[in-house]
Amino acid sequence: MTGPVTVGMRSGGRRLVIAALGLGAVLALGGCGSDSWFGGDDPPPLPGERDAVLGQERGLAQATRDQEEVVLPAPEPNADWPQSGGYSHHAMQHMVVGDTLQRVWRVNIGAGGSSRDRLLNGPVVADGRIFTIDRKATVRAFNAETGERLWSVDLPDSDEDEDDGALLGGGVAFDRGRVFATTGFAKVVALRADTGQELWRVPVDAPIRAAPAVNSGRVIVQTVDNQTIALAAIDGHALWSHSGSPETASLLGAPTAAVDQGIVVVPYSSGELFALRLESGAEVWTDSVTAARRTDAVGTLQDIRANPVIDGNRLFVIGNSGLMAGMDLRSGGRAWILRVAGTQQPWLAGNVLFLVSEEAELAAINATTGGVLWTTPLPRWENPQDLSDPIVWTGPVLASDRLIVGSSDGYAYAVSPYTGKVLGRIELPDPMASAPVVANGTIYFLTTNGDLVAYR
Repeated sequence: MTGPVTVGMRSGGRRLVIAALGLGAVLALGGCGSDSWFGGDDPPPLPGERDAVLGQERGLAQATRDQEEVVLPAPEPNADWPQSGGYSHHAMQHMVVGDTLQRVWRVNIGAGGSSRDRLLNGPVVADGRIFTIDRKATVRAFNAETGERLWSVDLPDSDEDEDDGALLGGGVAFDRGRVFATTGFAKVVALRADTGQELWRVPVDAPIRAAPAVNSGRVIVQTVDNQTIALAAIDGHALWSHSGSPETASLLGAPTAAVDQGIVVVPYSSGELFALRLESGAEVWTDSVTAARRTDAVGTLQDIRANPVIDGNRLFVIGNSGLMAGMDLRSGGRAWILRVAGTQQPWLAGNVLFLVSEEAELAAINATTGGVLWTTPLPRWENPQDLSDPIVWTGPVLASDRLIVGSSDGYAYAVSPYTGKVLGRIELPDPMASAPVVANGTIYFLTTNGDLVAYR
């Protein structure tokens, strides 16, 4: 790049515009070496736009370009990451980590993924502890500062439970001193966060793949047969339930409902999207986020796999079949749509949405208009010459002026959120099982082998 680059940032509510002759002057990497946030000399993906092979699969390539600069809120500290996607609204904005990062500890959380089974949900962080659930439904608590294991609880209470839990997994959430766990053997369990003591256990009608959402004393869980159930956090008794259309085939895993302002936004594997009242489960509105566009076998699934995101009265959702929408939370009206498929939660910061598409494109989107601000092609194949071994991407997550995305070939990349330029990467012990988690200045990576790695 020969000319000056202009990027926008905010600091203390004031807008700052920085002109630099190179991107390195805008985003200092804080040292050299593979662990230097994430600098290093590993070759980045090839620059430039990449058109999809089929005309109907060109969402980001053909989308209207927005010429506005990327302006982000200033990074702010966050002590906790208590639920899937951060908090129950899933809008974590722009978080703070240190100027330089080094790996400070690594522990194993138990049974990792295998050729048959997968870890479906990441860890959560609260009250100085990090909580995990492994493939065999064992919940563990670790000291978030040192990685020391504090307690471990096996949730299956019989061999039948263990067999029923195969291939389905579950997740955890923290709220008010309690850890709530969902399981593949169709039970929801509440534990004391300090000791792991079981407080209550409630059976439901079908296995659960999604991590729970917790808000206002209610635990919201979604079963594999498209039922949403609200349980009382205090004792687990059922408060209300809601059913969507059943779906015979879906992607492995499931999204966690977004909850804010008394509204629960529930995506189902049928592509249906419901807004429900948190107090009663009554429907506020319904929509379907589907598009008959993809021709590959996976693309025909109408699944919504990514967590929806709520920010004030704005709602953002992306589906696997090829449609992303910016919506009004109260009415369900669409402000814009973008023809792009994704299974990862979009990341909102200010008025910018960052996403990884199923076409392996990392993009910045104007959250008001749906206009594309920039796109960066990511490596799509481990063997690009043979077009074999597709790479699966997780993230993005935004911290200290860097987007973090992970690849199924075992790397975590740092990317400029202002331009999409790849800054560097680090190699992890194994591929990432889920998007990274950021809390109290630390980035936590969970790998498919069950290794939890902390960078601070």
